[in-house]
Amino acid sequence: MTADAYFIAGRMVMVCWAVFIICWLISAPFTKRTVHKLKGGVLATYRVSAILGWVLLIEARRFPYPLSLSLIPRNYGVAWVAAGLSVAGLCLCLWARVTLGRNWSADVTLKESHELIQQGPYGFVRHPIYTGMLTMFIGTVLLSGFVGGVLGVLVLFGSFWVKLKWEEKLMLQQFPNDYPAYMQRVKRLIPFLG
Repeated sequence: MTADAYFIAGRMVMVCWAVFIICWLISAPFTKRTVHKLKGGVLATYRVSAILGWVLLIEARRFPYPLSLSLIPRNYGVAWVAAGLSVAGLCLCLWARVTLGRNWSADVTLKESHELIQQGPYGFVRHPIYTGMLTMFIGTVLLSGFVGGVLGVLVLFGSFWVKLKWEEKLMLQQFPNDYPAYMQRVKRLIPFLG
């Protein structure tokens, strides 16, 4: 029964990532025109670290020991928690993406007539897409269970942290009166924690 649970949970996690990627690709062309974009070393830093983290997460079993060491037990409960986290993370990402609308960008940018979105999931955390993606990453690593995958999630978290710091700096410049109050009221990634 554990093998069946892992197969079904694995398919659910894969479908969540496929839906995420398809939705992002379909909606990307329908954003507002970019008027300012972060360039240079910071952009390269978070992109390269995101790619490295993703490779570690997905391909950990192919890396040499100790990255290929299985760390998380493979049982029915873990499989369904992994699938549940992936579904929950995907739902949060989609809700946030729809709420953000045409202000969304894959990079640190300002859009034409950029708006400070504070409703929907942005009323609970300032970066709900990152929260949702990190939840999906945790679901994925629970399913695979390798040391390299856990390291990959940490690298991905670091990548998001670098990116969100630059996004917040840009938002503070763009919304000097509203964004500080928003930062005081709403936590960064985890409701009530930071």
